Amino acid sequence: MKEISGGITSAKGIKASGIHCGIKKAGRDLALIVSEPLAVAAGVFTTNRVKAAPVLLSQELIKSGKAKGIIANSGNANACTGKEGYKASKETVSFLAKMLKTPQKNILIASTGEIGKPLPLHKIKTGIPTLVKELNEDGGKNAAEAILTTDTVAKEAAVEYVYDDKLIRVGGIAKGSGMICPHMATMLAFITSDISINADLLKKALKKSVDKSFNMITVDGDKSTNDTVFCLANGLAGNSIIDKTGKGFQLFQEALNRVMISLAKKIVEDGEGATKFIEISVAGAKSISNAKKVALSIANSNLVKTAFFGESCNWGRIIAAAGYSGVDIDFSKTSLFLDGYEIIKKGVAIVDKKSSEVERIMKKKEIRVLLDLGMGKKKGTVWTTDLSYDYVKINADYMT
Repeated sequence: MKEISGGITSAKGIKASGIHCGIKKAGRDLALIVSEPLAVAAGVFTTNRVKAAPVLLSQELIKSGKAKGIIANSGNANACTGKEGYKASKETVSFLAKMLKTPQKNILIASTGEIGKPLPLHKIKTGIPTLVKELNEDGGKNAAEAILTTDTVAKEAAVEYVYDDKLIRVGGIAKGSGMICPHMATMLAFITSDISINADLLKKALKKSVDKSFNMITVDGDKSTNDTVFCLANGLAGNSIIDKTGKGFQLFQEALNRVMISLAKKIVEDGEGATKFIEISVAGAKSISNAKKVALSIANSNLVKTAFFGESCNWGRIIAAAGYSGVDIDFSKTSLFLDGYEIIKKGVAIVDKKSSEVERIMKKKEIRVLLDLGMGKKKGTVWTTDLSYDYVKINADYMT
């Protein structure tokens, strides 16, 4: 299995495009991804009780387990817009379905951007003919750019591998920078593959990959109204259909995991105002669930995040966040490492916070934190950022 270029259009039969239709003042703001044959489809959505119109509509559309295309806009979330917002999403789907000569049930929709503003439907309808015309096998980068909001870079990933003597590819794009917290974040991610797989197993694989990727990142602890992940699989690789959890499913799961974890990490690396990429692993836990709870408690602590921004080894904040995670912890068994350098050994500090090695580690752009609870054999890893002055500025000025 190897990483390849091409992103979401690396799979056979996938075309994409991205244009500027006027939702944003500048830059691409309307994206389209289309599978030439009708694809098996699966989706995962935000757990926020306040859901945007495109989320509500796509939750209904995805029930068919099939999709031809995905349309997504940036610059407007179409959230908290009532019946008119839902109607606007439906009209967008209807208009595009006619252009693609496919039933409305085969179109999925997503939006991202400012909450509470009416969706400029006329601009989207005006842009769709151009969007369809510009569909091509090299359009993945344009689509990736068209879904960005406060992101600074487009996010793409793809892998390929051989199964059943057939070359299978999995590729994707994502957006996300702020309001990033598990279940999921303010993020969109679209994944495609040319594998032949049934709908139930695609849904199962997607859920597992989300739990290992987008549900293991956090920038600021906020959950969005619009989070959406779609996965399409069109069967053009020509492998015998995967309809059971054997070797074929396991290989696909690995490929999906690699693509989605890569995209998840890129979201964290592009976190609003972030100056550091921080990996927080909790080992020695009694369960994976416990390890994840402790890791997320540390990752979501503003005091921990600001300490990393200030390059201060205030490890007491890490321990405190672990202590209020809700997981039973015996500090006398706990050890803490920064980039493999042991700071605390079984509850006792063995290195001065201002040692030259500690200071060197804290100045790095990427830092690995390992907290060993010494209570079991399970482990969980979360990816996060520091919290900088720029994060506050970006979000204070967001609507302006």
